[in-house]
This record gives sequence, C-alpha cells and structure tokens, in this order.
Amino acid sequence: MEFDSNKPIYLQISDTICEKILDGSLAPDGRIPSVREYGAQLGVNPNTIMRTYEILTNDGIIYNKRGLGYFISPDAREKVLEIRRKDFLENAVPKIRRQMQLLGIGPEVFEIK
Repeated sequence: MEFDSNKPIYLQISDTICEKILDGSLAPDGRIPSVREYGAQLGVNPNTIMRTYEILTNDGIIYNKRGLGYFISPDAREKVLEIRRKDFLENAVPKIRRQMQLLGIGPEVFEIK
C-alpha cells in the first residue's frame, strides 16, 4: 500500500478497510488481521494500526472479541455508507456547488440526453 503524505496514515488505512467493506472484500463478522499482523503486512508501526482500529471500533464498523481479535460488525456496510454520505454532503457537495457557480455551470449539465 502506498501512502499519501497529505493525509494521516491511520486514516488512509481506515479508508482502505471501509472500501473493502463496501466492495464486499470484507464480510460481516469476518475476522481482520491483528494489530501486529496488519502492521507487519503494511510495513507500519502497530500503534498506527491500533489507532485505525480504535476509530473503526468507535464508529461501530469493527468490534473486538477478547482473545480472538477484531471482526467486521454485522451492520458495518450501512455504517460506512452513512458516514461517507454525511461526509460527502457536508464537505464535497459545497465545494462542487461553489465550483459550478464560479464556472457558470448550471443544473442542466445533469439532464439525461
């Protein structure tokens, strides 16, 4: 995995896990690598992975079974969609809308032809 220097690594790893949940690569109740395993796999400090897992746990996307590891929550896909949609509507849409105004692009560009 190649990392973008403009975004914290733990957030990039979180995004990757969420994308795998959305595309079906990670199934509900499926086990994900341990903190150490994943850190070794990606070549990053286990503390970085732990930070990623804490965020995903707090968001209800993964859960920890004591002594067994981390697993994908049964409703992870819905939670990821909810978080991503909210982020898109709050952050991306206003920027797109502003650019459209500046460029003189109206809603007619979205009409089906």
